[in-house]
Amino acid sequence: MLPVDNLKLRDAESGILSRRPTFALFSSENRNVYKDYKQLELSAESQEEIDSWKASFLRAGVYPEKTQEKDDETKDENISMDPQLERQVETIRNLVDSYIKLIYKTQRDLVPKTIMHLIVNDIKEFISGGEMLAQLYSAADQNTLMEESAEEGIRREEILRMYHATKDALNIIGDVTTTTVTTPLPPPVDSDWLRAERAENGPSRSGKNGFMKPPRPSSPGPSRPRGPPMPPTRPVANPSIPSRPAPKVPSRPAPDAPQAAMHMSAQPLRPIPSIPPRIPDRPSVPQRPT
Repeated sequence: MLPVDNLKLRDAESGILSRRPTFALFSSENRNVYKDYKQLELSAESQEEIDSWKASFLRAGVYPEKTQEKDDETKDENISMDPQLERQVETIRNLVDSYIKLIYKTQRDLVPKTIMHLIVNDIKEFISGGEMLAQLYSAADQNTLMEESAEEGIRREEILRMYHATKDALNIIGDVTTTTVTTPLPPPVDSDWLRAERAENGPSRSGKNGFMKPPRPSSPGPSRPRGPPMPPTRPVANPSIPSRPAPKVPSRPAPDAPQAAMHMSAQPLRPIPSIPPRIPDRPSVPQRPT
């Protein structure tokens, strides 16, 4: 009976004369596994049997050795500690990446061109070699190969109808452009003199366009006599008073205001001058004696 406590398994090298796959059992506490043996080597006829035995030991609690992974980790650490080696590895990696990218780009560029080249060459050989003519003559009637189909006939008639309609429209447009005579518009009328005359005569009764409105005719009636015509009204020009002060607000009249008002109304009003007052001349300066 072999106890499996603290047992581990690892791959062992087969002998020179034997090439059978071998693995060994050993104690993780450096004890004897069987009698005076530190490890027990087991071999089988094939690798499948070795794998089945390892699976059985794994179910029994015997796990593989982990020293190999630790050795790999220590080797990686030792390798990563060398900066010169890291730079060389990085350079090689960059070169490989750039080379792979170039190959990828070249393949993407050449593969479609190669495919199209092969297709065109095959079609050229098929046409020039006579195989296409042989298939056409054998598959269809030679008299109906160049006949026009019904769809193409309808399409041809529609295009001809469109062509004739466009031609007629262009002829009509040409006739209209050649027979139509255009006259230029008259120049605009200068009406500034009307505005100046209206400004001199003052505001008058006029319409929106500046012309005098005609008098409204009276409605005829037998019972209403027509009165005498009204005399024409003369527009009164507003006197220009440049320096006249504004009138004062009148105060409340006294009790005897009616008599004073009647007395003032009896006096004639002073006419308002229509000419602005003259500015006095500048006095002459005496000359300096010499």
